[in-house]
Amino acid sequence: MRLLLVEDTVDVAEAIAASFARRGDAMDTAHSFAEARDLLEVQDYDVAIFDIELGDGKGTDILKLLRAAGKATPVLMLTAQGAIDHRVAALDAGADDYMVKPFDLRELQARVRALARRAGDDRMGLVIYGELIFDPAGRTARVRDTVLTLTRREFSLLETLIACRGRVAAKEHIFERMFGFGDEEVGLSSVETYVARLRRKLEGSTVKILTLRGLGYQLVVRG
Repeated sequence: MRLLLVEDTVDVAEAIAASFARRGDAMDTAHSFAEARDLLEVQDYDVAIFDIELGDGKGTDILKLLRAAGKATPVLMLTAQGAIDHRVAALDAGADDYMVKPFDLRELQARVRALARRAGDDRMGLVIYGELIFDPAGRTARVRDTVLTLTRREFSLLETLIACRGRVAAKEHIFERMFGFGDEEVGLSSVETYVARLRRKLEGSTVKILTLRGLGYQLVVRG
């Protein structure tokens, strides 16, 4: 997934970003209202996480800008304020969920996954596609009874292809879901490398990754 975190407390932002990076998610981090606004102007996200209180504004104001632009990006609000009025205000502004600080990073990850599923076609956590059994919460993928040994990037690639299964996923779309703005050392050719690795690990199964030159990649089931 490609995620946006807007959090002005640096150590909190670093802890959250590191936890999602370990999962293989690409996360862009903004520490201010201005940075968040700039990122949202050039990039779409699967889920956004906004802290309500920022040094130069409020997360709810970023949320209003997002909704005013017609973007339905799922948004989870973080707040150190437990008052019901603040939570109601965030939800009324268009937030999809909220968490009160301090919180457990595992719960934050679970809520983000739930928001991503709600926005997509997969309401159930487990996805069965041909002989492939994909569990995003458990970070596992199996072909029949064999567990696939995947790196975090390979898992992120598979997650993107699963979300687009049966349809063509452009190389640029895959790249955006796998890498954030901080991954400056990688380019589009990295997608080809990871596709080749994942394709080898799916060999012998009915699940194939097709290359459609000039268009992208497609995850299909072939007998």
